[in-house]
Amino acid sequence: MIFKLFKRIMDTLLSFIGLIVLSPLFLLIIILIKLDSKGPILFKQKRVGKNKKHFNIYKFRTMRIDTPKDTPTHLLENPEQWITKMGKFLRKTSLDELPQIINIFKGNMSIIGPRPALWNQFDLIEERDKYGANNLYPGLTGYAQIHGRDAISIEEKAKQDGYYVKHMGLWLDIKIFFGTIWKIFKSDGVVEGGTGTLEKEQQKEK
Repeated sequence: MIFKLFKRIMDTLLSFIGLIVLSPLFLLIIILIKLDSKGPILFKQKRVGKNKKHFNIYKFRTMRIDTPKDTPTHLLENPEQWITKMGKFLRKTSLDELPQIINIFKGNMSIIGPRPALWNQFDLIEERDKYGANNLYPGLTGYAQIHGRDAISIEEKAKQDGYYVKHMGLWLDIKIFFGTIWKIFKSDGVVEGGTGTLEKEQQKEK
């Protein structure tokens, strides 16, 4: 309980500082998005929050405005065709996630926690129920993000989120934070339309 209170205070403080410090980067990305394609700068989408309450997540728009709504990228046929040129760069570097700092400041999310599922990702939501992962604030990054990200299956993601629930603490949060930065630099686990890619590759090798 004490750590959760400390975590909420740090989320608010660090997100406020982040919005100020990163404002020049926000402005640059906004300009580049507008120059690259038609449509809004921000993308809003209904996601599952703490205790399975819905909220609108913010991202920089990376896809065309005619992309099918509320469809996970891995369920789109040929997802690459829907992603803009600027969007490919933003997704590869995870810079599209930066507006979620606003979600953290508002109290919808935490810096570290299970990534928020789409409202209709019932398979992931159900799996997370087994581990109590839906009872936490969703995070900008999480334990699953440094252990496979898009390349692991829904079941494995839920297990990784369950590990975080069981071992949540300051040291693990620090480890996940810096582990995420390392993964971003390496672009590890970023597979468009590739949920479960690692598992599929392992099955082929057998």
